[in-house]
Amino acid sequence: MNADAVPPPKTVPMKTRDAERTRRRILAAAKREFAHKGLGGARVDDIAKSAKANKRMIYHYFNSKEELFKRVVVDAYVELRTAEQKLNLEHLPPGEALESLVRFTWEYYLRNPEFLNLVNNENLHRARHLKRSEVINVVSRKFVDMVGQILRRGEECGVFRSGVDPVQLNITIAAIGYYYLTNRYTGSIIFERDMMTPEALQRRLEFNIETIMRLVRVIT
Repeated sequence: MNADAVPPPKTVPMKTRDAERTRRRILAAAKREFAHKGLGGARVDDIAKSAKANKRMIYHYFNSKEELFKRVVVDAYVELRTAEQKLNLEHLPPGEALESLVRFTWEYYLRNPEFLNLVNNENLHRARHLKRSEVINVVSRKFVDMVGQILRRGEECGVFRSGVDPVQLNITIAAIGYYYLTNRYTGSIIFERDMMTPEALQRRLEFNIETIMRLVRVIT
């Protein structure tokens, strides 16, 4: 054999590829079911039918409905945190970086309503599934560190006040978008306005950005 010959690329066995595709279909179907019906209301039969799989495969890959729910919830948080890291906010001026994060959070909630439903459901279970995940702690610390770095850079530049807690700030950024969207039906009745028109959503985004920036800016 020629010493300079390039060895053929390693191929993934067909069974491995089929198994991975089946797992992805199950997770996608489970995410829809759990988001709409919660852990208690979702049925494995419906998940299997939607995933074009069978119950035996679901139990083979995930052991139980509860473990499947845990995987879906953990994946939902990891996807959000991964998307946040991809914003590359460290390359932006601190004020622009923070505004971008507020905008991203709002738009992510709008594009991923299933995430909000899963969070609501996991809170009903007092986060017992997230408690058993080491991955959540890792990705969450990275996010807190990212926000903390933005705040430190802003403080060093003299545009942000000192002493802002990145955890408290993150809670506020999440809350002002989360509450609006999860309470949009009751809010529309109470405040006598359609809260989901494009104009209303844009006004809310602008209000969210102004609120967060006023919280952290140096008062002159």
